Amino acid sequence: MGKRRVRLIVESLACRRSGRRVFAGLSFALGPGEALIVTGRNGAGKSSLLAMLAGRLRPDAGAIRIEEAGERTLPECLHLVGHRDGLKGAMTARENLDFARDLLGSRSLPPEEALAEVGLAHAAALPVAYLSAGQRRRVALARLLVARRPLWLLDEPTSALDAASQGTLSILMNEHLARGGIIVAATHAPLDLRGVREIRIERADPEAPAADWGWEA
Repeated sequence: MGKRRVRLIVESLACRRSGRRVFAGLSFALGPGEALIVTGRNGAGKSSLLAMLAGRLRPDAGAIRIEEAGERTLPECLHLVGHRDGLKGAMTARENLDFARDLLGSRSLPPEEALAEVGLAHAAALPVAYLSAGQRRRVALARLLVARRPLWLLDEPTSALDAASQGTLSILMNEHLARGGIIVAATHAPLDLRGVREIRIERADPEAPAADWGWEA
């Protein structure tokens, strides 16, 4: 991640889908070593928030900016691990990580070491199509390690993971925070993160501003 430690600033963010307001008035700031958990019922806008932070969805209102990033843009500072793993089934686990490493830059761990970190060293040469859903999820998470970027955006990161793999993920996330990284995670499941804050999005009335948000240590 280099010497620079970025800050993420979100101001009065609003989301509208199919003409209906999903949420409005979301504001928060995260600095080095800080994590935010986004909760709320299905359809409340958790994934939409992550898509906005990643630049894949345009906000209806508000602003998102990154500070202390030097010449890097926000997309160049982040990793997004979404619901879909984004892996090529015909390629091996190693080849998928090689591709991600070359595409994203900021090289860190070699693919073999990243797979070992998530308990998949034995699967490096296997086509991803032959892996279980949990194993595929771990390959997707290993992309966080082959090209380190300061901001991790994680959508239901524990999905398809067994208890042991969830424990491994917790270690990786806390190590990222200890290095000065930032995490924003949308989740229904509790995450064992140090000093985590929580923001809950409610959507009781789709036509009204419906962001019921607050910090919880």
